[in-house]
Amino acid sequence: MNVITKTLQLADGRTITIETGKVAKQTDGAVMLKMNNTVLLATVCAAKDAVPGTDFMPLQVDYREQYSAAGRFPGGFTKREGKASDNEILTSRLVDRVLRPLFPGNYHAEVFVNVMLLSADGVDQPDALAGFAASAALACSDIPFECPISEVRVARINGQYVIDPTFEQMKQADMDIMVGASAENIMMVEGEMKEVSEQDLLGALKAAMDAIKPMCELQKELSKELGKDVKREYNHEVNDEDLRARMNKELYQPAYDITKQALPKQDRADAFEKILEDFKEKFFAERAELAEDAKGEISDDEYSAMMDRYYHDVERDAMRRCILDEGIRLDGRKTDEIRPIWCEVSPLPMPHGSAIFTRGETQSLSTCTLGTKLDEKMVDDVLDKSYQRFLLHYNFPPFCTGEAKAQRGVGRREIGHGHLAWRGLKGQIPEDFPYTVRLVSQILESNGSSSMATVCAGTLALMDAGVPMKKPVSGIAMGLIKNPGEDKYAVLSDILGDEDHLGDMDFKTTGTKDGLTATQMDIKCDGLSFDILEKALMQAKAGREHILKCLTDTIAEPRAEFKPQVPRIVQIEIPKEFIGAVIGPGGKIIQQMQEDTKTTITIDEADGVGKVQVSGPDKESIDAALAKIKAIVAIPEVGEVYDGVVRSIMPYGCFVEIMPGKDGLLHISEIDWKRLETVEEAGIKEGDHIQVKLLEIDPKTGKYKLSHRVLIEKPADYVERPARGERRERPERGERRDRGERGERRDRRERQRVGDSSESGMRPERPERGERRPRPEQKEGEAYRDPAENKEPKDFSDTLDHMDF
Repeated sequence: MNVITKTLQLADGRTITIETGKVAKQTDGAVMLKMNNTVLLATVCAAKDAVPGTDFMPLQVDYREQYSAAGRFPGGFTKREGKASDNEILTSRLVDRVLRPLFPGNYHAEVFVNVMLLSADGVDQPDALAGFAASAALACSDIPFECPISEVRVARINGQYVIDPTFEQMKQADMDIMVGASAENIMMVEGEMKEVSEQDLLGALKAAMDAIKPMCELQKELSKELGKDVKREYNHEVNDEDLRARMNKELYQPAYDITKQALPKQDRADAFEKILEDFKEKFFAERAELAEDAKGEISDDEYSAMMDRYYHDVERDAMRRCILDEGIRLDGRKTDEIRPIWCEVSPLPMPHGSAIFTRGETQSLSTCTLGTKLDEKMVDDVLDKSYQRFLLHYNFPPFCTGEAKAQRGVGRREIGHGHLAWRGLKGQIPEDFPYTVRLVSQILESNGSSSMATVCAGTLALMDAGVPMKKPVSGIAMGLIKNPGEDKYAVLSDILGDEDHLGDMDFKTTGTKDGLTATQMDIKCDGLSFDILEKALMQAKAGREHILKCLTDTIAEPRAEFKPQVPRIVQIEIPKEFIGAVIGPGGKIIQQMQEDTKTTITIDEADGVGKVQVSGPDKESIDAALAKIKAIVAIPEVGEVYDGVVRSIMPYGCFVEIMPGKDGLLHISEIDWKRLETVEEAGIKEGDHIQVKLLEIDPKTGKYKLSHRVLIEKPADYVERPARGERRERPERGERRDRGERGERRDRRERQRVGDSSESGMRPERPERGERRPRPEQKEGEAYRDPAENKEPKDFSDTLDHMDF
C-alpha cells in the first residue's frame, strides 16, 4: 500500500489529518479525514463518458452519518439508517454548491461524491469538515477539476472569530456561518446570526479565508505527490465554432432589444424562444438544401443541442451588457430598485394566522399554526437528539412557474430554501413563548427569491397569529454582474430568476432593523473583492429596510389577542420535588386531572424546576387544571384556613387532609371550646369536610397542628386552661395546724427494716423478676391507686387536654 498522510494544524492547536491509499482503493479518489475522535471517509467516482444528450454537470453529493459513529442504535422498527435526514441533506447541499462551479463547463460525465461520518464523540462538529474531505478526495483523483476548495465554520464567541468551534463553544456564539472557498475566492456562504452588522459578517469571511488557504495548499501538495495533478482527457461536447460565431452575430441584437423592452416573465421567455425557433427553422431549411455529402457527420439533433447552448450564451451576454452599459434590467428597473410590493393578512378565516406577500412576480401564501408541547418535532440525528418548537415548511409546486407537471415529494431544494427562511425567523420567537409554532409557505408565483418572500410572508403570518415576535424580519436577494477583466460591475437588488441564472452572484440576507439574522451566498465569478461584497451588503440593507416598512405598514405589531380557534396555553413552574406528585403513580393523577378538566398537561424538568404547560379550549378549563396542580404543589402556611377532609379518627383526635397528600392532626381539645370525651361526640365522621386553621408546623418533624375551635366563637363563660408547662394557681392555704412534737428520727436503714405492711416488721419479699405483682381490681373510669399508698388518685385530665400528640 502506498499510504500518504498529510497534517494541518489549526490556530487553537487542534490538528486535521488526511490519509489516502489505505481504504476504498477502487474509487477514483478516497481520503480518511481525522480531527481528534471525529473521522470522515470521502470518496469520489466518475463515469468514463457522458450520457449522450447531457448538457449539464450531473454531480451528486451525499453526506451520511452512521449511528455507530456515536455508539447509538438508529430509531424505528428496522434499526438501520434510512433516507437522508434534513441535516444530512443540508450538509450535502453545502458541499455541492462549492464543488459544482469548479468542474469544466463542457464536462458532463456523472460524478458521485460520498462523505460518511464513521466516528464522532460529540465534541467537534463533523459537517464543517465534509467539504474539506470531499475536495481532498477529488484532489486524489484524475477527475477534471479547476482547483481545490475547503469549507470551515466560523463562529464569533466573546467578540473573537473561532474556526471550526466545538459543540460546547457554539453555545456562546452570536454568529454561525459556513464558508466554502478556494485559495483565492469565496464560493459559498450560509449561516445565521443574532442581529449582527454587515461589517461583522465581512470580518467572519476574512477569518474564514485565512483558515481555508493552507487547507487548499495541502491538497495541492497531496495531488502532486500522487501524480494526480494531470487530469484525464475527455470530449463530452460536439461543437461548431462557425455556427457559434454566426449565432452571436445574427441573434445578439434581437436578444438585446428584447432585454430592453421590460416584458413580463412569460412574454419575455416567449420572445426569446421565438428568436431561437426562427433561427433553427432558417438553419435547417438551408441545411435541407445541401447535398448529403455536404452535411457532414453532425446530425440535426446534435446541431439543435449546440444551438440551445450557444443561444444561452447570447442571451447571457445581451442581458449583462444592457445592465453594465445602460443600467437597464430585464424588467426595466434600476439596479437598486425593489419591485412593487403588496401584502395582506388574514386572507384565510380558519388558520391561526395567515398572510400573502407579493413582490413583483413572486408570491408566498403563508399560514401559522399554534400547537402544544406535544406538537414539537423530535430530532433524532446521530449527534443531535432534541426537540424543535418552531417549524417552517416550504413548498414549491410546479404551477408557480407555469409548468404543466405533477407535484412530487419534497426535494433538496425545498428543504434548503425552507431552512434558510427558518434560520432568518427563529431567533425572533421568544424563548418563553409556550406554543409550538409551524409556518407553511406555499409559493404561488415565482420569479426571483421565493425563500425571501417566505421570510416576509412568515413574519406577517406570525404577527397575524399573535405570536409576540421580538422584531419583524424581512429578506432580500441580491445579484452581481461582473465580466472577467473589466473593472465595471453592477450590484442588483431584488433579482429576477433570469438575473440569478445569468448573473454572477445570488446573495440573500435576512434581518431586523437592528442587524442580520441569516445569509446565503453563491458566487460564480472569480476575483470578487471584499469592497464589492461590502457594497452588496449595504445595498441589501437598504432594500431590506424598504421591504420591512411595507410589512409594518400592513400590520404594525403582533395582534394582542389570539383568534378564537387558537388553543389556550398557560405555563407555570413547580418545584422539582413535586413533579412526581403531580404525575402520580403510573400517571394516574395527571391523567385524571386531564380527564376532569378536558385539558392537556405536560411536564418537563429543566434548569432544576418542573415546567408545566396546560392547554385547553377555554379559560375555565385551564383555571380548573391549574387549581388542581397548585393544590398539589402548594406549601401549607401557618395561620391559613383550609377546607379539609377528615381522613381518619383516633381516640385523641382526627387527621384532616388540608391539601392533596398533606394531613394534619386536629386534636380533640382543638375541635370545640367545650370538653369532649370522644371525637364522635362532636359529630365528626371520616370523609366529612371541616374548616381548620394551621396553628403550627413542627420544625423537627414537619407535622401540622390544626384547630377548628379557633374559627368558632368562644363562649362567654369559658375559663382558659393554663398553657402547657404553666403552673396552675392554687387557693391560699390556711394556717398550718400544730402536729405536736415529732418523735426521734430513726436511722434510715432502720426505717427500711421496719415495714408497716407485715406483722414481723420486715419488708415483704418482692416477686421474682419477670413475675408481675398482682394488682387489685380497678373499677371502670377510676384512676389506679397503689394500695400501699394512702393517697387520693391524681387527675391527669387537664394535662391530657393540652398534650400535643
